Amino acid sequence: MSMGTALRMIFLVVFIGWLMVWVLLPTTIYTQAWTPKLNCKLNSTYFGEQGTNLLLFSFPMMFIAALGCVYLHVQQESKKINSKRWQTRLRSVSFILGYVGNICWAFLFFPVSRGSSILPLAGLTSESSIKYHIWLGHLSMILFAAHTIGFIIYWGTTHQMAEMLEWRKDWVPNVAGEIAFVFAMGMWVTSYPRVRRKMFEVFFYTHHLYGFYIFFYVLHVGAAYFCMILPGIYLFFVDRFLRFLQSRRRARLVSARILPCDTVELNFSKSPGLIYNPTSMLFLNVPSISKLQWHPFTITSNCNMEPDRLSIVIKREGSWSQKLYQELSSSLDYLNVSVEGPYGPTSSHFLRHESLVMVSGGSGITPFISIIREIIFRSQSEELDVPRVLLICAFKNVADLTMLNLLLPISDTHTQISKMQLQIDAYVTRENEQTFTDSQKHLQTIWFKSDPFDSPISAALGPNNWLWLGAIISSSFVMFLLILGIFTRYYIFPIEQETYEPYHFTLRALWDIFLVCTCIFIASSAIFLWCKKQYAKEYERILNLEAPTPPTSPWSQFYVADRELESLPHQSLVQATKVHFGAKPDLKEILPRCEGSDIGVLVCGPRTMRHEVAKICSSGLADNLHFESISFNW
Repeated sequence: MSMGTALRMIFLVVFIGWLMVWVLLPTTIYTQAWTPKLNCKLNSTYFGEQGTNLLLFSFPMMFIAALGCVYLHVQQESKKINSKRWQTRLRSVSFILGYVGNICWAFLFFPVSRGSSILPLAGLTSESSIKYHIWLGHLSMILFAAHTIGFIIYWGTTHQMAEMLEWRKDWVPNVAGEIAFVFAMGMWVTSYPRVRRKMFEVFFYTHHLYGFYIFFYVLHVGAAYFCMILPGIYLFFVDRFLRFLQSRRRARLVSARILPCDTVELNFSKSPGLIYNPTSMLFLNVPSISKLQWHPFTITSNCNMEPDRLSIVIKREGSWSQKLYQELSSSLDYLNVSVEGPYGPTSSHFLRHESLVMVSGGSGITPFISIIREIIFRSQSEELDVPRVLLICAFKNVADLTMLNLLLPISDTHTQISKMQLQIDAYVTRENEQTFTDSQKHLQTIWFKSDPFDSPISAALGPNNWLWLGAIISSSFVMFLLILGIFTRYYIFPIEQETYEPYHFTLRALWDIFLVCTCIFIASSAIFLWCKKQYAKEYERILNLEAPTPPTSPWSQFYVADRELESLPHQSLVQATKVHFGAKPDLKEILPRCEGSDIGVLVCGPRTMRHEVAKICSSGLADNLHFESISFNW
């Protein structure tokens, strides 16, 4: 029983006894039996006849009043203790929230390291795992927001608001954390889907505040906590610097195919040693449009079929792509472009299926182009088994059918598409068959002049990219450890011995940041320049190759009905295609009827289409369907 409870019980007993005396006062028992006895014992020469009444009527309430003061004092002190406990717990919880947010940071940068070796080891790509970066970013910001608000409340209740402006020498600088939180809030607010999709440029430029965010965050948590999250940030810095070095080289743009559906295919010269898999991505920058904006596009070419060419497809939708389309339509003979990549999966896992069903909507057909080209190439070898392919593609307009031109490369003279089992069901949802002859647009091919400063697209570190990347990571990190150890032993340690104080908290974090950046810069620059020198002659040889002559368009028959097809591959492609007008594909009817024991179902298109296909595959209507979504919407 607590002291407060015991005192309240004493108060209650005394008060009830006092009331009982007042109740018994007018009774015969009190006046004739109790009063003579009490007067005999209590009345004295000190109090006289007042003695009895002082004890029975005055003393109880005075006793309650006096002891009540003691009770209230104890209660007040208890509140102070409880208040201190509450504030202490709030500070402890706020610290733990920040610690958990620091754990999120340990994994935050792995998904955005496009060229890192960590993701491929887990069978992931940066594009497929970017959602984890988004989730970790939201979670860390919620935790850091709670961490910040918790400490502000703690400082306010303990009258320590001056702590918000302190930059202490021996402990965590709160100002640095507050500055980092301001940068983080700007990045967080503009990263929400509604803001990102409607105002992409605002999101894009604001998200580049991550450099300041990392800088002040490390100053806030200090060198020790920085080492806890170092791997992700270190590999991201290596990847980011190599991407910067690669993007300084201007890419050789050979040609552009402008389709009637406001879609452009850009064809680049590439090094034969550059190997990539279908569904890979390439990041493109056109300085004449924007020097800072980089946009990802699906690679449609196949490095086996086209050893010296790399192609991407760009749909005319946003403001950036519209400006690019306008430039290409203005009879340019040269376009300055830079690239980063390619980035993509390490294996062609889709080839393990007996059959493939590819479902696409609009420009969602682009990742399937590279897959079909890979299957076409493998079908040329009698030793390799390739899956049967059913391509179900939905387009809004007849002009969009020209996207099927891209299934064959621009140089397709030796392609034998007849050796693979390919069926194409194309659906035109908003137009009918009569509009076939209504359009007067034709496919255009633009050939660009070469420039001596251009170079073929190649891996940042050449054909042995992974080995050189391993050399950069290991050499730079060993260099960092050696310099940090020497610096700590012969500079920081003597200062601490002399002053009998720990070295400046912020300066130690600054030294760590400086050493990390310096070691990465030295190792990456040295190996990159060495690789560039080694492959300079090969680049020069590739640029001296003559460009092929423009091919004819297989789908020109939809616009000029009496034009003959001159290419057997094109003819086979047209014969494999069936066009449906005025309707969407009935996937609930089509997919369960697909024959085969192992059918891989790939879908790329609007969210509703992906969800519909996933629901069909998981409904149990057909056990042979294996769903896989290819989505680049994040």
